Amino acid sequence: MPISAIVAIAIVLVLVIIGAKAIQIVPQQSAWVLERLGRYHATLPAGLNIITPFIDHIAYKHNLREFPLTASPQVCITRDNTQVTVDGILYYQIMDPKLASYGSSNYQLAITQLAQTTLRSAIGTMDLDQVLSSRATINAEVVQALDEAGVTWGVKVLRYEIRDITPPDAIVKAMEMQITAERGKRAIIAKSEGDRTQQINNAEGERQSQINRSEGEQQASINVASGQAQAIELVARATANAIQMIAESVTKPGGNQALQLQVAKEFVAQFGNIAKAGTTILMPANVADIGSLVETALQIIKSDAKAASAGAAGS
Repeated sequence: MPISAIVAIAIVLVLVIIGAKAIQIVPQQSAWVLERLGRYHATLPAGLNIITPFIDHIAYKHNLREFPLTASPQVCITRDNTQVTVDGILYYQIMDPKLASYGSSNYQLAITQLAQTTLRSAIGTMDLDQVLSSRATINAEVVQALDEAGVTWGVKVLRYEIRDITPPDAIVKAMEMQITAERGKRAIIAKSEGDRTQQINNAEGERQSQINRSEGEQQASINVASGQAQAIELVARATANAIQMIAESVTKPGGNQALQLQVAKEFVAQFGNIAKAGTTILMPANVADIGSLVETALQIIKSDAKAASAGAAGS
């Protein structure tokens, strides 16, 4: 092979190598830090980029997507001197590729260590009960500290989440006993409130029953009294009508003789009933002259009848 051909092939190979070195294709959601002669020159965005071969080189390649970073479990001491084991996970994103490359030698380690330190400080200001119920507060405090420090690292911590808080076994048992006692207390209170409500309902029902019973008895008494009043009124009216009819009959012809006969019959009948009722009876002074007694009664009736007739004539 001629020397010229070999030189041509070599030149082509060199051009191909130079072209391959000059053309850089950066993937989506990535940023490459370009150094020229050992110093920062530019940050290559996603897409096709042209650099100067042998002078420029890619020093750092960063992924701009959100990344999770697990914080290893650590022992923290609460304000009431209780040891708890806490582990969590944080999510960060590179915002400035240049600061992420030169701001810290290892920004991931820096973020992790600062998160653990801030977590211990936050838990140290709380009691155990507050730690167990204030995860959101602790998370927000850790995120705030990391966000302030991440500005110089070109990294933004989006959120921090505590995955697990593990108290000692003795504390866990004590908490279980406390929960059991609290539930027993609630059950007793609920039962007492139920009994109290039942007693109130029973008393209210008994009171209402007595009220209804008394109102019924009152209404029954009113009805009985009303019936008796009506009966008395009817008897009085009937008696008045009977007396009026007797008075009218006496004034008519033959009425007086009929009245005398009726009075005599009633007298004899009543006297006979008295004799049958018992062994001891009251007798008039003149037993033999019963007719005189009848005559005396008739005289009284006649006088009443005359008075009634005179009154009717005068009216």
